[in-house]
Amino acid sequence: MSLRSPLGHARGLGSAKDGTHHFWVQRVSAIALVPLTLWFVFSVARLHGASFEQVHWWVSYPAVAVTLVLFIATALYHSMLGVQVVIEDYVGGEGMKLTALLLSKFFHVAVAVAAIFAVLKVALS
Repeated sequence: MSLRSPLGHARGLGSAKDGTHHFWVQRVSAIALVPLTLWFVFSVARLHGASFEQVHWWVSYPAVAVTLVLFIATALYHSMLGVQVVIEDYVGGEGMKLTALLLSKFFHVAVAVAAIFAVLKVALS
């Protein structure tokens, strides 16, 4: 006796065994974002009213540049995971779901690459 549905049995599909990993990665990235976001908010608040040169100097400091890159990468990865869950849960139709997932991933990667490139360009100039 099998506990699989007739459709699952006909397709030969069982559990994807991927939900637990996704759950944990999303939680770990959320935990990592807590100190990174606090650092970012307080750092930007301290820069209120600063000149362009002061902000440029701040970003060019190695510890700040590395932390900014970590913040950007973690935030966009966490966002990508969250958007993926929303798309998987609420977008109907396999074609539309696949298209939305691909567009989401391409968008998140493009924004991450552009933002990290901008930080590195300022930090290394």
